[in-house]
Formats: sequence, structure tokens, C-alpha cells
Amino acid sequence: MSSLNILRRHRVAALLGAALIISPVAFSVARTNHAVAGTMTPVAGVTAPNGSFAPIVAADKPAVVTVTTIMKAQPASADSGMPLGNSPFDQYFRQFFGDQGMPAPQTPPQQAQRAEALGSGFIVDADGTIVTNNHVVDGASSIKVTLDDGTELPAKLVGRDAKNDLAVLKIKSDKPLPTVKWGDSDKLMTGDQVLAIGNPFGIGTTVTSGIVSARGRDLHSGPFDDFIQIDAPINHGNSGGPLVDVNGNVVGINTAIYSPNGGSVGVGFAIPSDQAQKVVAKLMKDGSIQYGYLGVEIQPVTPDVASAIGLDHAGGALVSQVNDGSPAASAGVETGDVITAFAGQDVKDPKDLSRAVADVAPGAKESLDVWRKGKAMQISVDVGRNSDDVKTASTGDSDTPSADQGSRAPAIGLGLLDITPDIRQQMNLADNEHGAVVARVNPDKAAAAAGIQPGDIIVAVNQAPVKSAKQVTQAIAQASKSGRKSVLLLVERDGSQIYVAVPFANG
Repeated sequence: MSSLNILRRHRVAALLGAALIISPVAFSVARTNHAVAGTMTPVAGVTAPNGSFAPIVAADKPAVVTVTTIMKAQPASADSGMPLGNSPFDQYFRQFFGDQGMPAPQTPPQQAQRAEALGSGFIVDADGTIVTNNHVVDGASSIKVTLDDGTELPAKLVGRDAKNDLAVLKIKSDKPLPTVKWGDSDKLMTGDQVLAIGNPFGIGTTVTSGIVSARGRDLHSGPFDDFIQIDAPINHGNSGGPLVDVNGNVVGINTAIYSPNGGSVGVGFAIPSDQAQKVVAKLMKDGSIQYGYLGVEIQPVTPDVASAIGLDHAGGALVSQVNDGSPAASAGVETGDVITAFAGQDVKDPKDLSRAVADVAPGAKESLDVWRKGKAMQISVDVGRNSDDVKTASTGDSDTPSADQGSRAPAIGLGLLDITPDIRQQMNLADNEHGAVVARVNPDKAAAAAGIQPGDIIVAVNQAPVKSAKQVTQAIAQASKSGRKSVLLLVERDGSQIYVAVPFANG
């Protein structure tokens, strides 16, 4: 089983007083107040130099702080998975298909209330400059820092960066404050000893030891995922605290845990210091960071996708949507393009492209190598400026009759409806929206395994636009007859588009 599939079966919780699921693609978000202690797994067999970590703790612990934030909690609501709950459109589906595949009714949102959250941080400058996680202070109306000696001081937010999950705070003190030094995370090797320092569950500053379990972990939380995996126990409240090496230098910022129960099971993640130090320096100087922006939504080129579009290898980033008015749109990038290189650097997967684009200064002119409909070409693009509200470069026969009662999608298990005026109104679709609505998905067929859901709109088949359920089923049938192993569907869901390759062999 792949690491991504394993992660999808459990929660990756950010270590705040409130539990936060890291990956919005693979997980749902859950928030609580101060966490209830979970099961801790002690680390056996770890030895310290000279038999004790006490000298390191004595030097570093005074510079570790507790960060307490007051924020307005977001109201909780149920997500039905498609925008059809409790509407007349539900019954319109049921007259064809019954209750199977219908969304659960939406529950009324709970009233928002103020909440207190807890995290950690560490002082990097004697003038009171503190580093922590962005998710520790995100949405805070006020921030308080508690020093190791118990002194409580109000803190000012200097700057934060959601993409790297880092924030810089500033406190005022009438005396120089103890600090910790940055270390070199690039020199860390799997098996190296590390210490995690923070305030789990609000019980007070706590030190745990372990080793580096792995490098370069991607939690699918943003374009800069390059986490250090550790087995030192960390829990809710450790977020933003330092991960230090045997020399007492900060080599990471403790950020997340992988947990089936909300407590530490020995799988934690930290942002590398070499990545964090650069971001912190920019935040200290300017308060924010500008990232390059291309304006495309992208996804991996899997072997099934490569087969469907005639590529001889699975690699690059498949463009599933080009945002209107974006730099990519102005440059002529098209939905269905596979970006194989950016600025002369090979793109092996969507993460490569996201990082490369984000690292480019807005306004720079760069080249894109593109594979389009069987031909290689190069496009020049003027990189735009990204912000928090736009994406860098975002990732047998059917047993269900379609609306015309005559078309069947071969061997993939879809039931389709035309976009009628009633459906257009119920789904709040634009007048120029065309395609076929997925009314039902056979759970035992290939479409379900590929992730197709009721309420999806199929807008293209094998990169050719479709306007009706009949055109979809005909195009799928044609793809099957052509001898291809899979069919490539362009699916619109919740206002975004994504390519889904559905293999015929799994039907």
C-alpha cells in the first residue's frame, strides 16, 4: 500500500489546542477545544551523548515559549459532498434512481463562539522575536506568550506564511531574552538523534527524544511539503516548538502528527530549519512573502492518464483547469496540456511544478515545455503574483440508465443525466455550462474506484468537450473500441475541474 493511501486512512493532525487535519484533499477538518490526552508510545533504545540530554535541555528550554491565542471559532456544518441537499432536485434524481448515491441532508450550522488555542514557539532574537506555526495564530484576535519562567507577555504578529505554515511574533521585554540557534537540517540523516521541546496539552514545557525516521515527507498540505519525520513523541500544543539536534541547534519546527486516535503514536513531522530560516528572515523584514502564480490546477500523470492521452511515460503535471485571466491563460496554456518542464527544469510531478512556480519572483518571464495532443511545444509565460486566495499551480456495462434511456457507458458504471433547465437551476449552473451530470455510480465498477461521485459534471471525454449524456457514453464507447486501456474524463466538482482516468480493465 502506498504512503498516500495509508495517510488517507488516518488523520494527520496539526498540533494545536485544536486538532486540524493537514490535507484538505484527503481529509476533512475537525476542530476541538483543548485536546484530551491520547495514547503515547514511548521511544525505546535512544541514548544521549555522555548518557544525558540535560546540558542541551538546560541551554535550550529557557528560549521555548507557550503561545496562547484567542480566536473566534468557525461554525461547524455537515458537508453533503454535493450542493443538492434538501432541494427538489433530490426527488428529481430519485424518480430515476431511488435513494442510492443521494447526499445526506445538511444539518444547520452551529453558532460560532470564541475559543482558546494552545501552541509553542521559540525565541530566535534577544529582542523578543519568536518563531511558531501559522496554524497556531491563524484567525487569532489576540496572542499571549508565556516564557519559561512563567512571565506572560502580549505578542504582536509580525508576519505569517500559510503555505509554509510559519509565523513570526514579537514581544517586548525589559531584559534580553534567551535564544536558540538555527542548525543545518540538510545535514540531518535518518537515524540521527533529535529532541522535541514544547508544551503538549498545556501541562508545561516538555522534552521528548527520538530519531529522524525519514526525510522529504509530503503530507499534501501545500507546495513546500518537505517534512522531517520523527518518532519523538509530540502532541497537541507542541506545534511551533523547536526540534533540536545533539548540538542544541534548531533543525526543525514541530508541526504535525499522524494519528488514528489524536495522540502521539511515534509518527511526527517537522518543517526543516533550512526551509524555515529563509521564510522567517523574509517575514521579519517584510511581514509577508510574495510567490509566483501561474493560474492552473494540475494533477499527476498516472500510467492510466498517460495511456489515455498517448504518452509513453507517466510524468509531468496535467493541467485540469486554466483560471480565467491568469498568466497561464494569457500565455495560451490549455486544459489537457502536460507541463514537462518549467524554466528549463524538468517537472516530474505536480509538486515539482508548484514549488518551481512559487519560488519565482512575480513578473519574471519563464518558459513552459508542454506536451499537447501528441506534440511537444514551448510556451513563454509571465509569472504573476500569488496570494492566499489564488493557487500557485494547483492536484461490464453500466447497470444505470442515462437520461435518454438509450446510452450506456461501457464497463465503468455510470448513470448520467442531461443538464436540463431544471437541473441547471437546482445546481446553480451557468447558462454556458454543458456536459452530463453523474446521477449514480455503481460502487463495484471502475468509475467508483477512480473517484467519480454523484453530482459530478463530465465536461470532456479524452480531451473532447461533450454536451450531453449521450455524447459522454458515445465517447466512452469509442475510447473502448480504440483499444485504449482507460478513458480520460474531465470532471467539474464544486467549481473546480479535475481529470480522472478510468481504466476499462477494472470494469
